[in-house]
Amino acid sequence: QVQLVESGGGLVQAGGSLRLACAASGLTFSMNAMAWFRQAPGKEREFVAAISWSGWSSAGGLYADSVKDRFTISRPNAKNTGYLQMNSLKPEDTAVYYCAARTGWSTRNSYEYDYWGQGTQVTVSS
Repeated sequence: QVQLVESGGGLVQAGGSLRLACAASGLTFSMNAMAWFRQAPGKEREFVAAISWSGWSSAGGLYADSVKDRFTISRPNAKNTGYLQMNSLKPEDTAVYYCAARTGWSTRNSYEYDYWGQGTQVTVSS
């Protein structure tokens, strides 16, 4: 079984920072990917960032244009927890953030991910 649990969300002022964590269990030793998506009230779920794990090391992350240069996704080698470092937060970053995982390489498409966490709320005040 695969289980993903997000943590680290909260309330922060614009310009502040948060680090989200995604603790994973049940993932195999084979290639897999971890991603972050977010969904704001009344909006569709959107891609945030993703990173792949080959069994040897993690690959470089890919990012949505809206968060590039502000957010950093990481997945330390030989560890079961990934992170999303969010800096220079803006009110438009407010959303529920979800961690997702899939077998294979990282993609930007939510429908390609098989496993999802429960979500963690990020609220950025102005």
